[in-house]
Amino acid sequence: MILLSLGTQDFQFERLLREIDRLIETGVIKEEVFAQIGYNDYKPRHYAYRPFTDFQEFDALLQECSFLITHGGTGTIVGGLKKGKKIIAVPRLKKYNEHVDDHQLEIIGYFSENKLIIGLDEVEELETAIHEIESFHTKKFVSGNEKIIGLIDALAKQIE
Repeated sequence: MILLSLGTQDFQFERLLREIDRLIETGVIKEEVFAQIGYNDYKPRHYAYRPFTDFQEFDALLQECSFLITHGGTGTIVGGLKKGKKIIAVPRLKKYNEHVDDHQLEIIGYFSENKLIIGLDEVEELETAIHEIESFHTKKFVSGNEKIIGLIDALAKQIE
């Protein structure tokens, strides 16, 4: 099963939902797809979806999926990486009124440049990415949390 996650912020991302429908129609995507679509008026025609899932349900879907397709939300990307999932990320873009700015391009660019995900600039690149995902090998994700906590701890000890 392919998991599609569009997060929980109140922004449309119909371009990606429509592209998934098109790729299923044309036979590019043969695997079952489940989507957490958030706030979108477009309702998928060829795959199961819900606007939102709770944490446990999403975690189970993430565990079960063969790979994740997502928007450029850091939380979803990091969550998938922590589970060792292959990820294709597509940014919401300001020019389509999908977000207030293009910070998702920067987020996706960072993870992609570090060989952690397949990052796209436009929805039209999704078909190529789907063909590449099986042979894509991600690097192991290492969270920076421990480093940050260590720095804060060292600073706190200096203040004492």
